[in-house]
Amino acid sequence: MSNEYAKERNLLKFSTFACFCFAALGIGLGIWAGSMVIVFDGAYSLVSLLLSLMALVVTIYISKPASKNKTSGKAVSAQKAAVIESLVVLIKGLAVAIVCVVSFASALDALFTGGRDVNAGFALVFGVVNVAGCLATYLAIKKHSSEGASTILKAESSQWLMDTVISAAVLVGFLVAWGLMMTGYGEYAVYADPMMVILASAYFATVPVKMIKDSVKRLMALAEQREDAQHHGVLA
Repeated sequence: MSNEYAKERNLLKFSTFACFCFAALGIGLGIWAGSMVIVFDGAYSLVSLLLSLMALVVTIYISKPASKNKTSGKAVSAQKAAVIESLVVLIKGLAVAIVCVVSFASALDALFTGGRDVNAGFALVFGVVNVAGCLATYLAIKKHSSEGASTILKAESSQWLMDTVISAAVLVGFLVAWGLMMTGYGEYAVYADPMMVILASAYFATVPVKMIKDSVKRLMALAEQREDAQHHGVLA
């Protein structure tokens, strides 16, 4: 078990570092280029960074042996570890759901208020790099995760898959905008990006919903197990 937790810690450290890089790149380049779309993408990576840090801290806490647990002097029980993991996934699901709603609302507002101006050339370069980086991170985590990976690591993988799809949708929006500009329909290019973000947000809303649903079901099952154990203990 300790080797498995050590492997998951390394994957979460890698994920955290990748989140930091994408957040810095997105926010920095977005402000420099004056692109709110790219800034928003960086802001999502910043949320991912905070969630990855939380997951890493929890994994380290769960895997601590009794001799190193200064709080209680006891190793974390399997049931307590399962509860903590489920709570982390629940928080991740809620945070990702909020990002989906905010991105959908922001794109919808842009769609009905004149669209978004896009520096197509710069945006395309950023989009390609961003999609390639997110996809590479997702595949790396997926490849090195064991079949019995914790729910925390599975949620981390889903988070990167969602980031990849959203980034790909934004890239497609940039491509459509560039195509419209090249074919003499530049006045419609401003609507390409918000439309793609709306479609991606709506399509991928199922991911956080599933994360939240599974976490709640697992927490309820663990609560029932604890009640049964206490009931049998009283009867004994």
